[in-house]
Amino acid sequence: MNPASIRYLRRMVAAAMTLLLAAGCGVLPPKSAPPPAFFTLDGPLAGDEDAVKGDRDAATMLANGPTLIVNQPRAGAGADSRHIVYVRKANQLEAFAHSEWIDTPARMLAPLIVAALEGGGAFRAVVETPSSAAGELRLDTEIVHLRHEFGALPSRVRLTLRATITDNLSRRVLAQRDFDETVPSASENACGEVVAAHRATRKLLAALAGFCNETARNWRRL
Repeated sequence: MNPASIRYLRRMVAAAMTLLLAAGCGVLPPKSAPPPAFFTLDGPLAGDEDAVKGDRDAATMLANGPTLIVNQPRAGAGADSRHIVYVRKANQLEAFAHSEWIDTPARMLAPLIVAALEGGGAFRAVVETPSSAAGELRLDTEIVHLRHEFGALPSRVRLTLRATITDNLSRRVLAQRDFDETVPSASENACGEVVAAHRATRKLLAALAGFCNETARNWRRL
């Protein structure tokens, strides 16, 4: 065999080996990403035992108070998915890669609102939609912000909720208020955001309950 034939044979063998290696690499399983950790919006926190206590002074109104229909909260941009969102630059939302809410914040917040308002003593009943029940008053809410804000130390979690109470019979808006709670985060990660979000939620629910109870006491005069 002449030298040219030998060189040609070597090139063919090298090409075949390259193809075999490529095929072998193609069947190797890819590295799997770590499974996401899931978090809820509620949770007991030491030192917050009084955060969502109802106003029992209005308990005598229970029999004569209005029924409140609580609609499913709406959600603004960044609070309308299960992503746990943070902000490092103005107007730029980012999400933690391996941590998520177990459900959207709006769906998690709805039963917490009902529970907070049921203990206030100002309503005959508090009903979450969808429901066939009728009520004199309706509560509509919107999560404007739920995000971890970086830029200062410590970072902080902001929860902003807009609440509107409407008379169901006249369709007249009786009261509207924006609630904004900002809580420092103990750590610069998703876990820090979750803990701070728990605390912000409990504080906001306490303020919302007071607002709704006050409106219920005065609704016949509004």
